[in-house]
Amino acid sequence: MRLHRFYVGAEQELGHYVWLKDERILYQWQKVLRYRAGQQVVLFDGVIHDRLYTITEIKQDAAHLELITDFERKLPAKNVYLLWALLKKDKNDWVLQKCTELGVRRFVPVLAERSEKTGFNLERAQKIVIEAAEQCGRSDIPKVREPVLLPAAVHQYAKDIPLFMCEQEHLGKKKQPNFADVGIVIGPEGGWTDNEKQLFLSAELPRISLGDFTLRAETAAVTASSKLLV
Repeated sequence: MRLHRFYVGAEQELGHYVWLKDERILYQWQKVLRYRAGQQVVLFDGVIHDRLYTITEIKQDAAHLELITDFERKLPAKNVYLLWALLKKDKNDWVLQKCTELGVRRFVPVLAERSEKTGFNLERAQKIVIEAAEQCGRSDIPKVREPVLLPAAVHQYAKDIPLFMCEQEHLGKKKQPNFADVGIVIGPEGGWTDNEKQLFLSAELPRISLGDFTLRAETAAVTASSKLLV
């Protein structure tokens, strides 16, 4: 039987015995999954522990659990930063979900000249990456930040990590970047403007190819992430 995983946050102590009062998790257990005493679940804090517990008691506002064993933590092999031009809401949701499953560590929505400018909800985004991490089995939770202007994002992250601009054109057979920490920049549906291309040139961002075909922006984000992580 498949074990369900639940993120409890670093504030929740995961000792031998746990007294859990997380409203989100309790709602799932009681109203959605119909859990009873004796059910086994995996709790993880995103920092140290992935642990298998048995629910020994469950009430309306709390549950008591007892530790069975520890699991080996599963973490992405690289620290991939995804900077993507803000899309319409459902497309952003898809990028967050699928790229969390692939192992992206940090999400940075950027405001470009041809991108969406509004509609990004940070609380909703954080909920999406938590649920995706629970489902896919990774032991950490990606960081998501508020949207930032493209020039500010490029200047900030290009100083700290190798940052690559993803191109939807054939650039020949170039090796994909192989760094422990790496960032990728994905453009909007309408492509980059001349001013933005000049920004990338000035920042000396190298380019990586996403192949010969024209991809939707959300597909490009997933494709670029998978090239680095899978």
